Amino acid sequence: MGVSGAGKSTVARAIAERLDAPFVDADDLHPPANRRKLGAGEPLTDDDRSPWLAAVREHLRERDRMAPESTSDHGVVIACSALRRAYRDVLRDVDRAVFFVELGADPELLADRLAARRGHFASHRILESQLATLEPLDPDENGIAYSGSLPVEQVVDRVLAALRSARPR
Repeated sequence: MGVSGAGKSTVARAIAERLDAPFVDADDLHPPANRRKLGAGEPLTDDDRSPWLAAVREHLRERDRMAPESTSDHGVVIACSALRRAYRDVLRDVDRAVFFVELGADPELLADRLAARRGHFASHRILESQLATLEPLDPDENGIAYSGSLPVEQVVDRVLAALRSARPR
């Protein structure tokens, strides 16, 4: 979770590869109207995000329905902004534990990354509104926070260690 440019997709893909788990980029689940707004640099409202977050949650639920209980299941790894606790609450409304990885970075680094990014539908102009919207993980939320400026493999190693220690034995 985190704002645009924090490294969510890159880190999530690497975690999914290491776990041999499916990866989903929640950006791919945005409805066309959201994609148009984001492309124009317009911040999304809660009304815009609501159906999108429901689609992400439904993807989690569908994964649970499809995964046989007898197999070793590492779940699914989803790259999703989940900027507010209320948004994360929507995603937690599934029949399994949800573990969040919050990636943060210096706003200047984020802006540089977004300026260099090619092929993404969201405009770099949404960064300011996302930073204003961001609510860091609360201490009672299942997850961990890291700097998105750390090397990807270092973040992945730390996340996997945190996941191992968070699992019930």
